[in-house]
Amino acid sequence: MIKAGVVCLDEDPCTNPAIKITSDQLVSLDGAIISVAKDRYFMLNKPAGVVSVTKDHHNPTALSLIFEHRSEELQIAGRLDIDTTGLLLVTDDGKWNHRLTSPRSDCRKIYQVTLANPIGADYPEKLAAGVLLDSEKHRCLPAIMEQVDDHCLTLDIAEGKYHQVKRMFAALGNHVVKLHRSQVGEIVLDTTLAEGEYRPLTESEVACI
Repeated sequence: MIKAGVVCLDEDPCTNPAIKITSDQLVSLDGAIISVAKDRYFMLNKPAGVVSVTKDHHNPTALSLIFEHRSEELQIAGRLDIDTTGLLLVTDDGKWNHRLTSPRSDCRKIYQVTLANPIGADYPEKLAAGVLLDSEKHRCLPAIMEQVDDHCLTLDIAEGKYHQVKRMFAALGNHVVKLHRSQVGEIVLDTTLAEGEYRPLTESEVACI
């Protein structure tokens, strides 16, 4: 393209492909200004049946629902089980992803939980004290529960152990039949997004991580 003369630097034809440019110079291709790539951040309302991995030979992936240029550079920031729905964050900013998912981040997650059996009267106390999961040596960090009805509750946790919410209620002798994540940190799932839809995060949402 440079040899063809269609690349310009500050409106002058560029003839040297090895030239170094600065951030305040304008590069154009066939007269169209080329913008510098910026970090991207999205929220996705993940449906059930979708896996939170980059590639899968048997199930649709969350990234297959993101239609953006350079989609292969995107990564999932905190996963959800295949049957769990709700807020999933996607970015190509590795440092932001690490701040969000690091065990030291203390980034709280809020879930809507539906249980097979009625909620026990002692659940709030046991969750607040920290549940000991099967095959774990240390108890979970304290969790906050708000009961909605006999089988439904809202759960606020600060960790992201493998299948944590399901394992917590299994330890209490119950079974999770439906799980939906509505919030990560200060980022709340946009209720206007249908399942499978996504949108960019606002600047304030990005900054709160």
